[in-house]
Amino acid sequence: MVMAFSLIIVVVDTTVLNVTIPTLQRELNASASDLQWIVESYVVVLAGVILTMGALGDRFGRKRAFQSGLLIFGTASAIAAFATTSGQLIAARSLMGVGAALITPASLAVIVDVFPPAERGKAIGIWTAVAGLGMPIGPLVGGYLLENFWWGSVFFINVPIVAVALIAGAVLVPESRNPIKRGIDILGAVLSIITLSSLVFAIIEAPSRGWSDPLVLGLFAGSVLLGVVFVLYELRVERPMLDLRYFKNPGFSTGSIALGIAFMSLIGMAFILTQYLQVVREYGPFSAGLRLLPMAVGLMLGASNSNRLVSRLGTRWVVTFGLVMITSALAALSFIEPATPYWMIGIVLFVLGIGMGNTMAPSTTAIMGAVPAANAGVGSAVGNAARQVGMALGVGILGSVVNSIYASRVAEAVSGLPTESATAVKNSVGAAAQVAASIGGPVGDAIRSSANVAFVDGFGAAMLVGAAIVLVAAVPVAMFMPGRKPSTDSKTANPTQMSTASASAAPMPEDD
Repeated sequence: MVMAFSLIIVVVDTTVLNVTIPTLQRELNASASDLQWIVESYVVVLAGVILTMGALGDRFGRKRAFQSGLLIFGTASAIAAFATTSGQLIAARSLMGVGAALITPASLAVIVDVFPPAERGKAIGIWTAVAGLGMPIGPLVGGYLLENFWWGSVFFINVPIVAVALIAGAVLVPESRNPIKRGIDILGAVLSIITLSSLVFAIIEAPSRGWSDPLVLGLFAGSVLLGVVFVLYELRVERPMLDLRYFKNPGFSTGSIALGIAFMSLIGMAFILTQYLQVVREYGPFSAGLRLLPMAVGLMLGASNSNRLVSRLGTRWVVTFGLVMITSALAALSFIEPATPYWMIGIVLFVLGIGMGNTMAPSTTAIMGAVPAANAGVGSAVGNAARQVGMALGVGILGSVVNSIYASRVAEAVSGLPTESATAVKNSVGAAAQVAASIGGPVGDAIRSSANVAFVDGFGAAMLVGAAIVLVAAVPVAMFMPGRKPSTDSKTANPTQMSTASASAAPMPEDD
């Protein structure tokens, strides 16, 4: 529980800023670019360094990495709480990303080391279920704190949580590491950091700059080129940071796909739904957070019971079932209208949560079961890297669908407005609400109504796109994911024993 409890704060800080942006803009006099970097710096750094931090945990000790990550995260949170400029907050958020990159892979690697294979699936299910609470807790806690305390409290709340986790971790968490000491793959680490950071940053920038923007295209091209160099280097080096032959194991590869796609749909949907609840339905930040709780409840139930289903049906069909449930929920959300009763939305969110729980926990177990326990930190980091890339893709792809359809549908409604007001309305539904309020009267009401309808149209299209992507991802999972939990103890397994698919692979080089 110490591991899951600590992971909540990592997830919370991915979502908490969704409700704090207007306050930060006012209190720090932040520009649009500043606000973007305040949000993105955490995700870019976390995604960029997570593979390296997982490898360092395996080399120097997972408990040490976990405790160091908590200390960095807590210190950076205190700095963020008392920041007086946008630059200070961006720097603090970046440092928080480093701490989160140490906490996340180490927490799962410790679970793999502590629990025997027979109990590991259940433990990972609990870890996933508790950590899943972080997604709705972010806007919920953030909204409450903003309504009752100063803006820095959304960051300072991390400090006592980190203090408790540090004390509990020091007493309860055993140390573990790769028993064979090996050198650090410095070039592999540098390549992975630049590749992942460039990829995630390009995905984040694409919706605002445009997918054909030279900077975005350059970042994508650079990430692909560096990714190829990273793969070629890791295949040739004697002691790779990430042995790419793990991907020959169908559990490892399909589990990574399932995790990435599941988080793409979850975060992309939540990003758009939060705007729907706060702008179209006019709920406050705290009320909007409350209305995401059915998804958290479903996720907890799905994840905590997934191991029982896996023992009966096998990993393949449980994960496939989870992805199909996610597809169905996204398709159902595509029918949302501006006045759809909330109870209908709540039911769909609960179903989506069940699907997420039955996808996330077994997929994580499949990934970790394919990696020797000595390299559990790297294995965990791969799964978490897939999550981070999926999250960025969700906001990037689904957000772009919403924005493009919204702008085209609302154009006619603003044809008679001054250029500045028309541009603001076409920029976002939130800006449209502000313009409508400033104009007032029947004209303002008409603008607001048109903007809401246009946004909901874009929302529906984005949900259908997300449903299609998840359904396509379910095909390789149904075809190639192993049907049962691995029977080999990962504490002693090596890549040539991981699956029949990798039986012809060259043996892993022995460590000195």
